[in-house]
Amino acid sequence: MPQATPSTVRASLAKRDPAPVYLLLGDDEAETSRLASEMTALVEDDLRAFNVERLYAGDKGVSPASIVEAARMLPMMSDRRVVVVLRGERLLKPKRRGRADDSDAGEEESAGDAEPLVEYLQRPEASTTLVVVATDVDRTRKIWKSGFQKHAVVVESWGLKGEKDPRYLDLRAVAKRAEQLVRQAVTDAGQQIEPAASRLVAERAGADIGRLRGDLERLLLYAAGKPKITLADAKEVVSAESSQDDWAVTNAIQQGNSAEALRQLALALDSGAVPYMVLGQLAWFVREKLADPRRIPAAVDALFRTDVDLKTSGGDPRVLLERLVVELCGAPVPRRDP
Repeated sequence: MPQATPSTVRASLAKRDPAPVYLLLGDDEAETSRLASEMTALVEDDLRAFNVERLYAGDKGVSPASIVEAARMLPMMSDRRVVVVLRGERLLKPKRRGRADDSDAGEEESAGDAEPLVEYLQRPEASTTLVVVATDVDRTRKIWKSGFQKHAVVVESWGLKGEKDPRYLDLRAVAKRAEQLVRQAVTDAGQQIEPAASRLVAERAGADIGRLRGDLERLLLYAAGKPKITLADAKEVVSAESSQDDWAVTNAIQQGNSAEALRQLALALDSGAVPYMVLGQLAWFVREKLADPRRIPAAVDALFRTDVDLKTSGGDPRVLLERLVVELCGAPVPRRDP
């Protein structure tokens, strides 16, 4: 199938004429996550609990066969079912098990037999929209060549880079696009920005669209109400010392510091972090890093409850994640009234 742009996909969604399979590919996670979320709107609000399913590739029990099983289910009281597979790079570009000498030899880390998914892509379920979100793909693998490349609508979002291949990366063009994005965002916010300030924000981000979006969000929050953002404002917000640590929330949880964990969660969400991505990171922490085995059952229960509430619009995502963070820190949280 030919590639599509986010705008053309949104146009087809507005007409309620989605493709059966989408691959949202690229390092611009804010854009791919937003587009995946918009696809869930194909299902009526009050029926999403039954007809929208989110799976995390690489999680226990999630394999190509289980993804196909989810996609083959018929919708309940609706004309459409949406299955979103996050962290799709674990299927499309699994890590390799290297030898002790770190040579390239080694067998690919098992992500399950890809054949069921390749066969599904050739004959997808008409009433299901399958959406796979991935930061990368191994274009030599059968799952790409015989599967997604031929039978899925591929939407690539490489942020400031324009395309993935670093051989074609024009750093001057990247910097120019970054400055344009900064100026446009500031203008949209009804403010102005000094040229030196926009250059600083763009230079710090380099080709990392995620960092640029995060720095922009923090800068606009910091300078809210000011008619013009100055170089001093930009230095205060986007200096290396004040940059956001992607693991600050889990580090604070590991220390049992609920106040710091909540502060870092607020910084992450205010800088554009997607709630489902935050939830996935917290799930990884519980699986891999939670040291006290006595706390694991309650932590898993809290994760499951939060996941269900997010899927069913059971509350404000920020509030749900704040509650989860406090629980993972080991602090008691009053139960909600039924």
